[in-house]
Amino acid sequence: MKKKTVKDYYLQYFWLFAIGIIANTVVDIAQTYVPEFLGGIVEIVSTKRNVTYDDISGIVRNILIVACVLMVGRALLRFTIMMASGRIEAQLRHQMFLKAERLSQRYYHENKIGTIMSWFSSDVEAVEEFVGWGTIMSVDAVFITVIALYKMLRLDPILSMIALLPMLSLVIWGNRVEKVMSDKWEERQKQFDKLYDFTQETFTGIRVIKAFVKEAQELLAFSKVAKENSEKNLEFTRMSIRFDVYIEMIIGVAMSALMGLGAYFVYRTAIGLPVSVFGYTVTMSAGKLTTFIGYVDTLIWPMIAMGQILQMHSRFKTSAGRIYAFLDQEEEIHNSENAVVLDKCQGKITFKDFSFAYPDGDTHSLKNVSFEIQPGEMVGLVGKIGSGKTTLVNSLLRLYNIERGKIFIDDVDLMDIDITSLRDAIAYVPQDNFLFSDNIRNNISFADNKADINEIRKAAKFADVDDNILGFSEGYETVTGERGVTLSGGQKQRISIARAYMKNAPIMIMDDSVSAVDMKTEETILNNINEKRKGKTTIIIASRVSTVAHMDKILVLKDGCVEAFDTPANLLNTSETYAKMVYLQKLESEL
Repeated sequence: MKKKTVKDYYLQYFWLFAIGIIANTVVDIAQTYVPEFLGGIVEIVSTKRNVTYDDISGIVRNILIVACVLMVGRALLRFTIMMASGRIEAQLRHQMFLKAERLSQRYYHENKIGTIMSWFSSDVEAVEEFVGWGTIMSVDAVFITVIALYKMLRLDPILSMIALLPMLSLVIWGNRVEKVMSDKWEERQKQFDKLYDFTQETFTGIRVIKAFVKEAQELLAFSKVAKENSEKNLEFTRMSIRFDVYIEMIIGVAMSALMGLGAYFVYRTAIGLPVSVFGYTVTMSAGKLTTFIGYVDTLIWPMIAMGQILQMHSRFKTSAGRIYAFLDQEEEIHNSENAVVLDKCQGKITFKDFSFAYPDGDTHSLKNVSFEIQPGEMVGLVGKIGSGKTTLVNSLLRLYNIERGKIFIDDVDLMDIDITSLRDAIAYVPQDNFLFSDNIRNNISFADNKADINEIRKAAKFADVDDNILGFSEGYETVTGERGVTLSGGQKQRISIARAYMKNAPIMIMDDSVSAVDMKTEETILNNINEKRKGKTTIIIASRVSTVAHMDKILVLKDGCVEAFDTPANLLNTSETYAKMVYLQKLESEL
């Protein structure tokens, strides 16, 4: 998928921006007539002793027409450009979300969630601000400046040249300030990332903090991070205010000088001794001066806007750079050319001398693993903690790239299988039993959001959780809370199993998914698996031997290697690890 930049979005919404710019041009042209009308009124008043309504009625009517044009034009340009900027913001977030879905697990190991969330929030908002208000202010400032300067030069070139001097100084100084402001904004955003990271981590671990009575300690740590963030914000704000003050000072000095000099020119013209500058005779009436000051007053807005535009552009430049860096991240997990789609997966799984090490790991988690699961077999997977059980099943989901010729599904190399069809063929119950902050019904029907309540209940009965759900006051409409916080560990496990069963996939993987339920419930679930998934491949990782005692085969891992792969009966003689687990469990039950 091609990355779209802000330039591409401008082109996509060209017509909205074009209508807005045309409306803005009409508004700017109309706006520059106001000083002429005011100058005309002053000219009439200063030259006629008895001024009647008829003398100024035409000018008043023109002013009202200009006011209507300004109202309609400004409403139109804001409607079109702000609509385009809002759509760009939404599409940019959508593009970033799709990118986030395609990035590998390694990326999220290396980057904190809080930092990534700040890109989706404050950085995208900074881009939207510049695309919307920045575009309006930039176009407005450019057009009104060009039109006003043209009319000023026609009216009086000498005063116009004097008026241009402060504007040139602002442009030169503004270019120097923008780089500093951009650096200050980047520092501010990095500190904001730290604040986001700390907050996200604190809320995630709030139960641990409360359990250890560490609220005061965390509050102190948060205060330190918040203070550092505040200092960076203040540094950027101080720089912005200094630039605004400089602009206001320049404007004040320039207006005072022009009004004083213009009044002097009016006086000299009135007494019949006009001033000559570089051979050019300046003739200035009161009405002409009013018109000229009106043009200069029109230029005040672009001068003020310049400071705001520079601030927005510095924020935009930094934030857009951070977003582009995210969108430019290499997508490690992608389909190969001519990827094979698993239309009718049979569930045969083959590992051939497979070894695996995590991208940031120094040692191999799995070493020379070889075995073969036939279609429809129920296979148990056991081993000590850290033996590589979860790593092995995660390899089937292709969360990481692996070496070719090592893992096959239905005799097709895993690296040649279309990723979507591969994951569609596998129903996975993760070890952490993640549930979305939604109702139970939607959590179970996650794989098929069109499923009716009867199908959902059938899946819940498969996981032996239907009675528990009906015991809640709102039944299947009960909201689980963030990560299923309102449910017990056993309920979360069983709802996760029901969600996987709803997928009706040819391969089902359960990663230690019945460890939090009692023996009777475990037996019910295992009987349902044996009955309902007959003819479909099922892999169950277990910490209890009883969970896998009735499987067709059991794979025993030890220190990342296959110690044995055989029937439960044979393993008692061929696997020391399995025999020891059986003995310890028997001893535990006797106690």
